[in-house]
Amino acid sequence: MINLILVVFVLPHFFIQLSSSSQVSVSVSRRSIPKSGDPITIKWSGIDAPSKLDWLGIYSPANSSRHNFIGYIFLSSSPEWESGSGSITIPLINLRSDYQFRIFHWSESEINPNRQDHDHNPLPGTKHLLADSETIVFESGRGPEQTHLALTDRDGEMRVMFVTHDGKESHVKYGLTRNELNKVVGTQVSRYEREDMCDAPANRSIGWRDPGFIHDGVMAGLEDGKRYYYQVGSDSGGWSKTFNFVSPIRNSTETIAFLFGDMGTATPYSTFVRIQEESISTIKWINRDIDAIGDKPALISHIGDISYARGYSWLWDNFFNQIEPVASKVPYHVCIGNHEYDWPLQPWRPDWSTSVYNTDGGGECGVPYSLRFHMPGNSSEPTGTRAPATRNLYYSFDMGVVHFVYFSTETDFLSGSKQYEFLKNDLESVNRSKTPYVVVQGHRPMYTTSYETRDLPFRERLQEHLEPLLVKSRVTLALWGHVHRYERFCPLNNFTCGSLGMEGEDWKAFPVHMVIGMAGQDWQPIWQPRPDHLTDPIFPQPVRSLYRGGEFGYIRLTANREKLTLSYVGNHDGEVHDVVEIMASGQVLNGIGRAIADDGVSVMGRLDSRFTWYVRVGSVLVLGAFLGYVLGFVSRSRKDSVFRERWTAVKSEETET
Repeated sequence: MINLILVVFVLPHFFIQLSSSSQVSVSVSRRSIPKSGDPITIKWSGIDAPSKLDWLGIYSPANSSRHNFIGYIFLSSSPEWESGSGSITIPLINLRSDYQFRIFHWSESEINPNRQDHDHNPLPGTKHLLADSETIVFESGRGPEQTHLALTDRDGEMRVMFVTHDGKESHVKYGLTRNELNKVVGTQVSRYEREDMCDAPANRSIGWRDPGFIHDGVMAGLEDGKRYYYQVGSDSGGWSKTFNFVSPIRNSTETIAFLFGDMGTATPYSTFVRIQEESISTIKWINRDIDAIGDKPALISHIGDISYARGYSWLWDNFFNQIEPVASKVPYHVCIGNHEYDWPLQPWRPDWSTSVYNTDGGGECGVPYSLRFHMPGNSSEPTGTRAPATRNLYYSFDMGVVHFVYFSTETDFLSGSKQYEFLKNDLESVNRSKTPYVVVQGHRPMYTTSYETRDLPFRERLQEHLEPLLVKSRVTLALWGHVHRYERFCPLNNFTCGSLGMEGEDWKAFPVHMVIGMAGQDWQPIWQPRPDHLTDPIFPQPVRSLYRGGEFGYIRLTANREKLTLSYVGNHDGEVHDVVEIMASGQVLNGIGRAIADDGVSVMGRLDSRFTWYVRVGSVLVLGAFLGYVLGFVSRSRKDSVFRERWTAVKSEETET
């Protein structure tokens, strides 16, 4: 687990005010770090006439050029910075190379307005290096990192993936008790190179860092609904800590899943692109929910815009370390988004899509996404370059009473395409007596009332080619990301609400569309204004849009043979703010209700009671592991408040998605 601590403090009695002739010094609290998330303290002294813009640069590898830092923190975030001395404590993520810290002087007269970060704030200048630290390394023999699970195409299996620095032979040990991991399987190893990236910054020194070696193993022969314990690694390279998960149950009559899009990752420093601090809360509350369900299998679904690395590869490492607390417990499933893939020379870019598919992938062209995850199925599309084919594009599987379908909105989905034929055949072959609910997921939405005009040509094609397929196949639910808000629609077909049948009238089982891109990214779009008053801040809510929310959060899905219940959980309080229930027949019920399990007990009531117990009685036990996150970002907010006194983060009117 990442222990995201950002504690900024000064110890005045340890520092001596140096004269103007003194040199600046910088030191670190340790030269070696055991594992990702462990903290290191950086101290400095001897800065004459310090500027508010003096900054600490974070470099990995240690010999990186001055411009190629991975992050920076202004020294003025230390309360006593004006004395010329101070200290900062941050966690480090293992990037399989050494680190160095450097102190720079920077003044307002040297600000370059043409060199800006993602928030349009000037990036710090590197002209005046004051001091650099000794190099810091991660200890060897501590085992792999970035462990995460996924389902396979076969019953009784669970895939596990992880990263090592050298790619040497590694294994997965697993068993039914923590002390008897008596089954062992090997792993396949893959990696990608800088030359596989298609454009900048991913293939430039500023963005590229060695990704390590990606290991892929499958635990087989699993009994249904059992808690398994496992470790990954080797005797020579070390073993991970012991993780655990609950295996899926064949023909289960219950399904539990946590779903969201556009989460990203959070770092304890500023960097070239915007990071997503709300992702910390999303993981925190989902981790609470996983603990609350006890010995039941569950699933996480992340529908595009995964890490928001956008060509800065260390953010992928940060992301996988951040999700490890949940992704090592339940399978973590994904579909591709624009920020994993899009680039101007992508193989499929029809004339109508010039405003749709741009440079959002930061030159990654889907390569890290394709190799760092391994989803069921064998879908792939050639990249047109030396890079391996883009995979994990479209696939499906059953879990309990739900048939989950994932597809790519970034590659060809039009009638006659391979992807369209997959969707058509898959949806036609669903056994509704086994899985009465069908949940289709893609990144860019078919329906939204946000003012997202650039994607209009895309949405028109999605509605023309795929909506008839969803309606004909009686798809229960269509989930989308891309727009960083929560929005729930009525059962829809061609912008028209179907009757809910609440008054005894005839009703149609149209798909319920939900936009759930609210898990972390905070570039918020505005809602669509009135057509004849585009500049007025009045945003009427169409009849088809039943609930619109601006809170960050995620969806909690519970289903049995009678009913599927979707709850919108807000990150600000961990409570449910919207509920919709869909009967196995397809009839939609609005409002807060109760899904009844096979034993006659309310599923939501049982979950809610456990959640209440955890929050009110056992919150320290459940959430204590995240104390580092909380402390870190309290201090981070202090740092940001100092930074914002100088200039304000600007959101572009053309919304980043």
